[in-house]
Amino acid sequence: MAAVAAIVLIWAARTDRSFRAGFRCLIIYMLSGMLLLTGLVVRAIETDSLAFDHIGLDSPGGLLILLAFGIKCAFPFLHNWLQDAYPEASVTGTVFLSAFTTKLAVYALARGYAGTEILIWIGVAMTAFPIFYAVIENDLRRVLAYSLNNQLGFMVAGIGIGTTLAINGAVSHAFAHIIYKSLLFMSMGAVLYRTGTVKGSELGGLYKTMPWTTAFCIIGAASISAFPLFSGFVTKSMILTAAAKEGYLVPFLILLFASAGVFHHSGIKIPFFAFFAHDSGKRPKEAPINMLLAMGFASILCIGIGVYPQPLYALLPFPVDYTPYTTTHVVTMLQLLVFSGLAFATLQRSGLYPPELRSTVLDFDFSYRWIAPRVAGWLMDVGERVWMRTTSASLPLLHGLNSLTFRYFGAHGRFARSQSSSFSLSMIIVLLAILLLIFFAL
Repeated sequence: MAAVAAIVLIWAARTDRSFRAGFRCLIIYMLSGMLLLTGLVVRAIETDSLAFDHIGLDSPGGLLILLAFGIKCAFPFLHNWLQDAYPEASVTGTVFLSAFTTKLAVYALARGYAGTEILIWIGVAMTAFPIFYAVIENDLRRVLAYSLNNQLGFMVAGIGIGTTLAINGAVSHAFAHIIYKSLLFMSMGAVLYRTGTVKGSELGGLYKTMPWTTAFCIIGAASISAFPLFSGFVTKSMILTAAAKEGYLVPFLILLFASAGVFHHSGIKIPFFAFFAHDSGKRPKEAPINMLLAMGFASILCIGIGVYPQPLYALLPFPVDYTPYTTTHVVTMLQLLVFSGLAFATLQRSGLYPPELRSTVLDFDFSYRWIAPRVAGWLMDVGERVWMRTTSASLPLLHGLNSLTFRYFGAHGRFARSQSSSFSLSMIIVLLAILLLIFFAL
């Protein structure tokens, strides 16, 4: 049901790109569903139960189910459906997709694979690699799709750590992420609705006529960047603290790097290139009132959770014994964000920052959108040539065999003629002798 609803939201944009992206996404969803169904059948045979409790990787069924959830959660090399499909959905459809589809997978992982250590390394990989693609991406909704993959990595890493603090951090971060990511997609949806584009190379200067949308986008950017007093700070820091407490030094350092990176491409790049940067000359109207109300409500939640997180903490799976606003947490995060912002400003002023170009960035989908069709075409061409040569060489042989068959077994062939009974008896005796020799030889 989730897959069908997601495809409808993608096709609702009614463009050729959304039609093609929807079909590619449908194929990926079907693969995920078949893996899940196969894993469930195998697990039912192994355990004689379909209870949805801790699954783990002790059996083939658990591995198949993890792969199914991994596709929905956009694990590395299984993630391109997200960047391919989300930006092609309708203006409002992307908001619903970001809120529900991948979070369903996060919930399933938290239920079935908490404490599975390999998820730590999968999660930190998810947080790191999207940064590099987001920096060079021109489509700002695709940038947000990459940052969504980055934020999912924090949740997956927290699930892999598996302690009560880490699980609380993953669950709370998923909750906060739904709100601030929806806010960011809503702001870009408003820009798309008013200007007809979300290409960074075609935007800029929109703050002059869309001030409310600009302000709401900045609030979402501050939340995803984990600024103090915003929702991302009180949830993401729980995962970082859990990683440090459990002695995962390398994952902790990668998560810190990823925190700086997400501020770089979502906290700065999105509002900067959409509303500031160069003046595109576009002077659209402010977003419609219904969009402003939705963005305003999400902004209030982003700030409210960041200032007073206790109501959210009370909803978490385990009792929370955690204080986000300590001197160490606040100073560390502010230093990280300030130096990340300084790096962006330095690169931008020096001209070293990758320019916003009118281009489409292919990620791992290059393998099935460019390489696979060409490899398939080459194999078909080679197969056709082999078939032609084989048939041209074998046709005379087949013709001779056909003639020989008709000579002996045809309507007027030798074996079709009437024979005397003595000849038939002789043939039977010869065949029986051959069978007896074979029998005694074996």
